[in-house]
Amino acid sequence: MTNRKLKVLFMGSPDFAVPSLRALAARHDVVAVVTQPDRPQGRGRRLAPPPVKVAAEELGVEVLQPEKLRRRSVREQLAAFGADCFAVAAYGKILSRKLLAVPPMGCINVHASLLPRLRGAAPIHWAVVRGEAESGITIMQMDEGMDTGPMLLQRAVEVARDETAGSLHDKLAPLGAELLNEALDGLLDGTVTPTPQPEEGTLAPMLTKDDGRVDFTRPAREVDCRIRGMDPWPGAFTSLGEDRLKLFASSVEPGEGAPGEVLGVDNRGLLVACGEGAVRVPELQLPGRRRMPTASLLAGRPIPSGTRLG
Repeated sequence: MTNRKLKVLFMGSPDFAVPSLRALAARHDVVAVVTQPDRPQGRGRRLAPPPVKVAAEELGVEVLQPEKLRRRSVREQLAAFGADCFAVAAYGKILSRKLLAVPPMGCINVHASLLPRLRGAAPIHWAVVRGEAESGITIMQMDEGMDTGPMLLQRAVEVARDETAGSLHDKLAPLGAELLNEALDGLLDGTVTPTPQPEEGTLAPMLTKDDGRVDFTRPAREVDCRIRGMDPWPGAFTSLGEDRLKLFASSVEPGEGAPGEVLGVDNRGLLVACGEGAVRVPELQLPGRRRMPTASLLAGRPIPSGTRLG
């Protein structure tokens, strides 16, 4: 590994990007961090900083939070840092052709899928929802397309049968940090060369809350994947009377009944019939309540066998 340090401008926003920022700061010279503006969060709608901003301030790195990237003044401001490359991890905004051309070594992206599969904003969630057997990290050089640039490094991980979007996120975030530094070192010493992607791929579009809606007429395996793929956000949901009932974790079990029918309740959770088979749901959440074990929720809100959800 070469000992040369690069001047890197880092762009990222959520928790997923924090390990990459910390890994870069330990190996290279992070000249600045660009992240999303503070946004209102929670019931009080108080402004909250992106996790990357918090980490950057802990590291003593200058933070920029432009509302729009396409302004010439913003591009000139970023160029003035004289970075060798921009490193991008889940920043959340599109980089223009002019901005991509600013750093001499280009812009390097940490993407949470095995490209060309699952190009787009939510590859971790859709990997679980679609029942993928494996996921992973791809380090790529950015171009104007949606995750279509040449690949530098790729590493796969297994998607476990009980994987949630949250647990897969926690596997991939540190792996992305590791591969980002490995790719930059490989570019410096000539051991990593860009590989063009196949043109054909699959998409992982941005999530909306409605993507969490559960259709119990589908086979149990699909329902199970939907529930786990929306855990912890935006949360899979169905209706219980007039209330929206959120469903977390889950597993497939034998069972027969009308789709959405509660077949049984015990300490392991709620057993609900699907189009084929059934799912066991061990954690639930009602409006205004916290997520809790099914048995705890049912102590105050019984859901008897025969109840129809949805």
